[in-house]
Amino acid sequence: MIKKFLFSCVPLMVLLSGCTASAVEEVLSPPEFADVSVHDPSVIKADDTFYIIGSHMQFAKSQDLMKWEQISNSVSEDTLFENIREELAEEFEYAQTDTLWASDIQQFKNGKYYLYYCLCQGTSPLSVMGVAVSDSIEGPYEKVESFLYSGTSPQFGEAYNAAIHPNAIDPHVFYDNEGKLWMVYGSYSGGIFILEMDDETGLPKDRNSYGTHLMGGNHSRIEAPYIQYNQENGYYYLFTSFGGLDADGGYNLRVARSKNPDGPYEDSQGNPMAEVKGKFGTVFDDASIQDFGTKIMGNFLYTENTSNEGVGYVSPGHNSTYYDEETNQYYLIFHTRFPNSGEYHSVRVHQMFFTEAGWPVVSPLRYSEETIADYTKNQVTGAYTLISFDKFLTDDLKEPQEITVEKNGTIKGDRTGTWELAEKNSQEDSSVVIDDTVYKGKFLSGWDENQQKQVMTFTGTSEAGVPLFIVRNEE
Repeated sequence: MIKKFLFSCVPLMVLLSGCTASAVEEVLSPPEFADVSVHDPSVIKADDTFYIIGSHMQFAKSQDLMKWEQISNSVSEDTLFENIREELAEEFEYAQTDTLWASDIQQFKNGKYYLYYCLCQGTSPLSVMGVAVSDSIEGPYEKVESFLYSGTSPQFGEAYNAAIHPNAIDPHVFYDNEGKLWMVYGSYSGGIFILEMDDETGLPKDRNSYGTHLMGGNHSRIEAPYIQYNQENGYYYLFTSFGGLDADGGYNLRVARSKNPDGPYEDSQGNPMAEVKGKFGTVFDDASIQDFGTKIMGNFLYTENTSNEGVGYVSPGHNSTYYDEETNQYYLIFHTRFPNSGEYHSVRVHQMFFTEAGWPVVSPLRYSEETIADYTKNQVTGAYTLISFDKFLTDDLKEPQEITVEKNGTIKGDRTGTWELAEKNSQEDSSVVIDDTVYKGKFLSGWDENQQKQVMTFTGTSEAGVPLFIVRNEE
């Protein structure tokens, strides 16, 4: 069964659903989806195929980012190594675990594929990270070296301190705009760090350092870093997940940016992210970090009908991104849980756009090959469901509200305000104002699985870095 429509964001996002034929110029045929479970999906494209690798050696592929094929579900099913238990026997023993956590694959300039793996004990930062290499994206991979450990003492000339030193997990390896290779990594513990890498060996250039600290510390719940460069504005965008990954953990996606891959990074309010961490002596002090980072998405409920399990997102997070140079389209790839569905999780792909101020906003609806366009007021006006986010780190679901977008530029209903459609919506910011808060973003026609119709939507973000979704109601 296809899961229902999901959406959530830090900025205020409004979901518009239920368009009539006059609301969209073209009503698309129902798209086909095939879902897979890959926790912590990291994306790479090889030839004409997208691959995602995640924790537990979960591996999947797709030709179109919608219909996914599961290649591996677990370490026991792994096909990327000839014998992963033998190849990484020392790592399993050190980390005191029988599985792997989030992985990442990067193709180097030499054409070979480098798989960055990590293993972690889980209740402590007893972790190890390494790299394996293959001539083929689907393997087999051979271990090069495990090069970074955490939880041991001493290391790099000093005793390991989990409040300031990183947990060696969640790697993302990427080339910057100048062709230098980097690895950003880290989770909880001492925060997020970045190392410059050698693309001839796949190993850190500096073997005597954890690298540069970017954010987090004192056991604050910040993890899963991923960096995307935007060629048009010259910024590097550091995506992270705040909160806990479980269904009751309040996991949500946030972003900061910098002109340099190794920082310093700031959010949309100008807050220096290197200073964002828990209070000294605390563990999981969410109150110290929840106001920072530009939020992209979080928990939300698309409909109040509780019998429709899965209509919304719960703890969406640990994302990767992909930029298509030919079409100039950005995509956000992440896993999410669902309302009233326990710990079941599935991969979702949403199209992503950048505002004129240079902040990413994400479509409220999953990607269905939609293309943004310039719309008319008649295409936009109508009844909508609105999801208004905040920055609290909580497992609460943001509940839907009903509004009407009037042709005269006003908004009525459970929330009131105004709206303005940009003449070139595809290139400029449209805006929605709710209770005097301005959300800049995009109107976009997309496929709504819940209504099984093509509908108009809006996604936007406020200056405070909070998202808004609206989706048009056709029913």
